[in-house]
Amino acid sequence: MTLAAPIRVLVVDDEPLARRNVTVLLRGDSEIEAVSECGSGAEAIEIIGRWQPHLVFLDVQMPECGGFDVLELLGTELPPAIIFVTAYDEYALQAFEVGALDYLLKPFDDARFYRALQRAKGKLAHYAAEPPTRRLVVRSPGQLLFLNVSDIDWIEAASYYACVHVGRDTHILRRTLSELEGDLGDGFIRIHRSIIVNLDRIQGIELQSAGEYEVVLKSSVRLRLSRRFRKRLQERMGAMAAPSR
Repeated sequence: MTLAAPIRVLVVDDEPLARRNVTVLLRGDSEIEAVSECGSGAEAIEIIGRWQPHLVFLDVQMPECGGFDVLELLGTELPPAIIFVTAYDEYALQAFEVGALDYLLKPFDDARFYRALQRAKGKLAHYAAEPPTRRLVVRSPGQLLFLNVSDIDWIEAASYYACVHVGRDTHILRRTLSELEGDLGDGFIRIHRSIIVNLDRIQGIELQSAGEYEVVLKSSVRLRLSRRFRKRLQERMGAMAAPSR
């Protein structure tokens, strides 16, 4: 499989031996350009922001900042492919809900590891080659509905599904918010861990009396703006200062 560019991989685990096992397997692959390691979630966030790896092997349970904390704190700046590596099987569903590509349960054999790596390569090849999605397909019994991405106002996560709001209509997709965010491209932005908004639909940002911010859409819909995503939204909207009271 030929990729658009060699792959940079980050291995995150608080156990040095576990990191080493993954690193040794990766270094035997000619398509892996570079492999970096770190032993904490906080360090992973710093390296991901600076180094921009294509693929991250991420431990679930680490002191102070676990794998799910890392993804939450990264917000919209997630690597294209994430594979969770853990000794605990009870987090698998949660991992896929947040957009993980695979879930490696320790101890795993070489064959299982390489299957996960091949899946990652496939996703990265698609990620590099495909332009942003222009239409979403909504499947229901006996029907396929094609939604123009430009018509979407906002999308919210709902358990295992995503609710796509187009005017007064709501359509249900069995996809994660992270998957949709990656497909939709730069015209959409996350404003909350469970909400993505079409930038063209945003009318303004308002500060409420309780100190919380809301994004106001042109349709008059009001959506909570998480503090974590506020700065990036303001930068994208060209707002250099926070709204005043």
